[in-house]
Amino acid sequence: MIQKLHISNYAIIDELVIEFSNGLTIITGETGAGKSILMGALGLVLGDRADSNVLLKKDKKSVVEGYFNETDKKSVNAFLLDNDLDTETELVIRREIAPNGKSRAFVNDTPVTLQQLKQLSTILVDLHQQFDTLDLGNQDFQRLVLDALADNNAHLQAYKQAYHSLLAIEKALEQCKQSQAASSKEYDYHKFLYEELAAANLKENELEDLDAELKLLSNAEIIKQELGNISFELNESDQPLVQQIKSFSNRLQSVASFHPGIEQIVKRMQSAQVELQDIGDEIEQINQSVHYSTERMQILNDKIETGYRLLKKHQVHSTAALLSIKQSLSEKLIAVSHLGDTIQAHEQKLQELSGSCEKIAQQLRDNRKKASGPFEAKTNDLLKQVGMPNAQIKIAIAPSALNEYGADSIEYLFDANLPAGKDTTSSRFEPLRKVASGGELSRLMLCVKSLVAKKLQLPTLIFDEIDTGISGEAAKQVGIIMKRLSQSHQLISITHQPQIAARADTHYFVYKAIKGDAIVTSVKRLNNDERITTIAKMLSGEQPTAAALENAKEMLRN
Repeated sequence: MIQKLHISNYAIIDELVIEFSNGLTIITGETGAGKSILMGALGLVLGDRADSNVLLKKDKKSVVEGYFNETDKKSVNAFLLDNDLDTETELVIRREIAPNGKSRAFVNDTPVTLQQLKQLSTILVDLHQQFDTLDLGNQDFQRLVLDALADNNAHLQAYKQAYHSLLAIEKALEQCKQSQAASSKEYDYHKFLYEELAAANLKENELEDLDAELKLLSNAEIIKQELGNISFELNESDQPLVQQIKSFSNRLQSVASFHPGIEQIVKRMQSAQVELQDIGDEIEQINQSVHYSTERMQILNDKIETGYRLLKKHQVHSTAALLSIKQSLSEKLIAVSHLGDTIQAHEQKLQELSGSCEKIAQQLRDNRKKASGPFEAKTNDLLKQVGMPNAQIKIAIAPSALNEYGADSIEYLFDANLPAGKDTTSSRFEPLRKVASGGELSRLMLCVKSLVAKKLQLPTLIFDEIDTGISGEAAKQVGIIMKRLSQSHQLISITHQPQIAARADTHYFVYKAIKGDAIVTSVKRLNNDERITTIAKMLSGEQPTAAALENAKEMLRN
């Protein structure tokens, strides 16, 4: 519930505080006095966009603050907690508009975004302005009303969860099919490349190793000749080098006792002899292992030729790169084969989710149809009460493709001139958005909101001249409905109708006053005598007659 609105430096309002009570608060005043400015300021608190043109004094910022006492409400508390906002006993929303046009919003002194403010405002207040009657012709609003009356919230939550899963599976399935189509075009080519690499049967570093072996075989004769010559000189010539080293060592050993440095040289020569002997043995082993083989060379040439052709084809330079390409191709081929299984699994899941959605959608439809009859009857009764005895509303519910809210197309049909006693199967029923006038929409919106206010959990309802286009008995009945609605909701209404103003629990009068050299908007809470005079003026003009004053008193008594 909104408790207070504080406005400063906004439009033609210098400084203004207006306090709201429970029940029905009525705001009246002459055209142009600033009633709609109040609604504009309230709209800022509820998340409307700001405009620096509204600044009364261009060098000062404008501040609008709304005070609410709804923090004990679960949905409000949940919003505050989810957005890391302080939960106080009093909820204060503030909008500031700087001279440079920049706007800021605060909830309990914590900065918030405009989107957050709009989300919070939908929990706190339903603000109905003059052109909001157009919402009544909007099919989303029509569905929202019907679902509220049908208590479809739990079913809608379950349906939306299943429907969003359905959309996700549809998207995944489509992506798999696209991947399969694209992969199928390349599958045969990838399979050919893979089989070609598989046939080469290359091992890690094999081409590099084969290339080294081929070089060895190609030079086998030269290698064997040189190895043989060296081995001969070391061990088998007339004066083998190993034997000479041994002889030199023996000769030095005979004179080693005569000089201390000779003994060390002897040891080194003995080590050299052993090393040369080992070298000779290894040379001999290598010499025996080197064999020239025409057949082996042919095998190597063929394998290397195959490998080099594949290197050139795939534009790489190593065996490892070819093996990596082979692995990649293998994975692609496996992925294509698995796509079929994935598609089949997605199609099965899609069928299951479609069944779930259709089942819940049918429950939604049944509930909507069940609620539509009583809703039509109650609305049509209220239409008679507000001066539209020949008007009737009918709800058409037709099957449609699955969508965000089920599988129904919902349309409110309207006939403003149905002859008394005529069956509602009349072909004159047309979509409400096409045939209802502004005045008809205003009264119809009041009827609808009076029926769904509790269901939609609207704690505060604000009507900005919802009574446009009516007067007399119709206005009286609108006042009765609003009074009844205010018994369970805080209701604030701007009106020009004395019949509605007379129903107020609290009556504010908006007027223009001179402050310094400027004209500003002021608001006054009327006492009983002031209310009589104001309502009398609404009945008969600026100079109310005695009859008008008596009539005003009678209206207030009743």
